[in-house]
Amino acid sequence: MSSTAASQVVNIAGWSTCGFYRRAEGVLSSLSILFPTRFRIASHEFETRAEYRQWIGGFRSTFADIRAHNHASSPFCWISSDMNQTPNPNDIVEFIGGHDDTIAFCRDLLSPREGEDSKPHVSMIDDGHSPQHAYDYDLVIIGGGSGGLACSKEAASFGAKVAVLDFVKPSPRGTVWGLGGTCVNVGCIPKKLMHYAALVQESITYDAEPFGIIGKSTFSRNSHSWEVMRENVQNYIHGLNFKYRVNLRENNVTYLNQLGKFLDSHTLEVTDKKGIRSTIKSSRFVVAVGGRPTSLDCEGGELAISSDDIFSLTDEPGKVLCVGASYISLECAGFLAGLGRDVTVAVRSILLRGFDRECADKIGAYMADHGVKFRREVVPKKLEKVLDNKIKVTFSDNTEEEFDTVVVAIGRTADTKNLGLESVNIEVERSNAKIPANYEQTSCPNIYVIGDCMKGCPELTPVAIEAGLALARRLFNGSKVPMDYKNVCTTVFTPIEYGCVGLSEEEAIEALGGEDGIDVYHKSFYPLEWTLSYPRQDHQAFTKVIVNKSSQKVLGIHYLGPHAGEIMQGYGVAMKKGITFQNLIDTVGIHPTCSEEIVTLKVTKRSGLDATAGGC
Repeated sequence: MSSTAASQVVNIAGWSTCGFYRRAEGVLSSLSILFPTRFRIASHEFETRAEYRQWIGGFRSTFADIRAHNHASSPFCWISSDMNQTPNPNDIVEFIGGHDDTIAFCRDLLSPREGEDSKPHVSMIDDGHSPQHAYDYDLVIIGGGSGGLACSKEAASFGAKVAVLDFVKPSPRGTVWGLGGTCVNVGCIPKKLMHYAALVQESITYDAEPFGIIGKSTFSRNSHSWEVMRENVQNYIHGLNFKYRVNLRENNVTYLNQLGKFLDSHTLEVTDKKGIRSTIKSSRFVVAVGGRPTSLDCEGGELAISSDDIFSLTDEPGKVLCVGASYISLECAGFLAGLGRDVTVAVRSILLRGFDRECADKIGAYMADHGVKFRREVVPKKLEKVLDNKIKVTFSDNTEEEFDTVVVAIGRTADTKNLGLESVNIEVERSNAKIPANYEQTSCPNIYVIGDCMKGCPELTPVAIEAGLALARRLFNGSKVPMDYKNVCTTVFTPIEYGCVGLSEEEAIEALGGEDGIDVYHKSFYPLEWTLSYPRQDHQAFTKVIVNKSSQKVLGIHYLGPHAGEIMQGYGVAMKKGITFQNLIDTVGIHPTCSEEIVTLKVTKRSGLDATAGGC
């Protein structure tokens, strides 16, 4: 609950003999005596419960906050800008709630607020929403991915009437999937499971014998069943699809398996799987359609598949070409090679553009030593079918090679092309079809956007979820707190995992005007679990922390090694709190772990000293 300004008035209404009203009024009155310049109290007391009930039945419906509409108990508390002798429905700033909400409001005013002043609050452009609207829904979410589902359930929890539209258009190869969006069906979930399959096999190969586990520890493609893995992964995903539908029903969200297109700012034309069209109307909309893989633009490009297809591929992938140096391409190449497939990656320029260059280069070296071949500075020029159903790829350097499968992962394009955005005067970015927005609000005020289809939004599932939650709270629960897109942790699940939060070294140098503005503390080390396995000792894990030399504030934390996601998540909390390097090294590490290497950093790059860890 936001604290009130000096010109605001806290109003409380209830009937005279109600104990909850008396208690809440007493607490508010005490605070107004202690802080007379901060707020004033306006008490609206009714003699009987019946009089109070008669009044509240009409007054509560004038609030934009849907929570107020179902509030029938005493007290009823809200904020206005002026002191009114009688409740004024035209002077409502914010709904507080009942007894418990009012006590919590008072407690919040007196609570220590470390860093609260720096926490931004935003005012949205008036989108015309009124509780008395005549539309079918308060909110319609277009897109049933992680962000859309989170936003829909949060809005419904505040009493909004909500529907979710989700319709999966087949990939060019014809692949379709269920409710849940990219992450669940063709992204994070199957990717992580297949990555783990490769880690299991790697551990059997490298670790079994030195740790005394006697038996077969060699591995070949023939000893891994793609069919068994694929079927088990898909069965798990289908279970999630079902749970999401049940979860929507349990949260009073209407699920519509239909494709939406704007006719105007309050009307969608929707088409079901039989091609039958109808219209629905809503006061507000949230576009959460995500993105789809960008196609390969060359002769025969239609022969390639994408991440929309690889995880449910019924055929053995065989010899694979991964086109692109994105994290999606490298993750797919990594688990395929780890499972014994012959894998080549075609790299146009650099690996993992946008990530820390030193870390990206270390990932490339590790993958090259673990069976992944790289073709540098080339792109496919032509794909054609040849004998035995193979695909012959001609590269831009005029070399040729045959593959069983070509996976394209050169970027993603927002799935906004057929939304009818031109009908509501929303223009998209030419390069990626993403929608520009200010605090998720588009140029059409009652239409909002979250997730991968929003310009400037990190393409990460947890970001879409948090943005959806924050938006729902602002739209239907009186919140003014925006989504914070800074210092978001992420992990790349390549064969050596990479977790990071904050700025890369290159970004930090640019932000501070040169290398002299930063210190980079770094270390290479062997994870304890690698030390008995000689094949693992060709490479080391690595970490570095980038620090503002003047303020000693930590600007970025990077880690390459086992369990990168699990390690980095906690440091994300520290980064949100504005951690300094002194805070970091004052932290006692957990021994023996990889994470403790981050809190025991001492050597800077500037010093030129050996940064290799040694001993216990």
